[in-house]
Amino acid sequence: MANLRQTPLTCSGHTRPVVNLAFSDITECGYFLISACKDGKPMLRQGDTGDWIGTFEGHKGAVWGVALNKDATKAASGAADFNAMVWDAVSGQGVQSFQHKHIVKSVDFSSDSTLFTTGSNEKLIRIFDLNKPDASPVVLNGHTSGIRHVFFFRNDTRLVSCADDKTLRVWDRASNQEVKKVEFNSVPNSLEVSRDGTILTVAHGDCVTFFDSDRLDKIREVKVPTRVNSASLNPDRTIFVCGGEDLKMYKFDFLTGNEIESFKGHFGPVHCTRFSPDGELYASGSEDGTLRLWQTTVGKTYGLWKCVDGVPLPTAHAQDSLSNTSIQEVVAN
Repeated sequence: MANLRQTPLTCSGHTRPVVNLAFSDITECGYFLISACKDGKPMLRQGDTGDWIGTFEGHKGAVWGVALNKDATKAASGAADFNAMVWDAVSGQGVQSFQHKHIVKSVDFSSDSTLFTTGSNEKLIRIFDLNKPDASPVVLNGHTSGIRHVFFFRNDTRLVSCADDKTLRVWDRASNQEVKKVEFNSVPNSLEVSRDGTILTVAHGDCVTFFDSDRLDKIREVKVPTRVNSASLNPDRTIFVCGGEDLKMYKFDFLTGNEIESFKGHFGPVHCTRFSPDGELYASGSEDGTLRLWQTTVGKTYGLWKCVDGVPLPTAHAQDSLSNTSIQEVVAN
């Protein structure tokens, strides 16, 4: 028998560390991927191939947070120039700009794309009505250090955030008040809301912890062999992946917490990782300035991965469209 070794597709184009990424939902044109980079130029790509579509230009500082709305018609970015921007993801043009008083670390759209939230080093969460861009935003105050991530969830009735104050907090939209809080022993580096909104995934220290999003009860906690910067749960809840300071990507069984495999692909610490909306691949961004796409089921024909008689082969399209692209290799026992 031959074993298939995971080798990622490498997406070049950024010139500095890639620090955040986000997928759209599946649209009639497939799904899309946006990346945030310290080069100040967020990039939009076709999600299943990594093909470059366009670059959003306008920020004057490192971009720390990005988001796509569900149908990939709008993009958002938050940056070190104290600005959050909403873009037309089809034309690439800036649509709205929201000035802050400090670095904007996180951005997100509500499910109907009418509301827009930001988290910043001002320790504040802001909620903007995109249909009333001149109106003052709703401001949520409670964190005591810079905010790392903020997301709408539970049908936009609540928001969830994490910050350098080592807390995760849930906010009620009706009252605009904090309703739940979880404290950690170390800063929560990443936060993810599952696609069905029921599970929160938090990477902190050398652990990945999963919470029930309603009660914030801990479902399970898994220790990772490195300081973990980001983690993502597959939509089918069978596995999760994570990466951090040792340059490796790890895959774990979600139900048992057992490590399935680990492998190196990046040449710098992994800063961010997310599963695609169909769960067929996951993307990672690194200090090395690249995005990499990893196949969930190695050897399956999907995207640029073509498998003939059990042997994955590169396609001409794969070699032509992505710089430094690699395809799975066959390793004989």
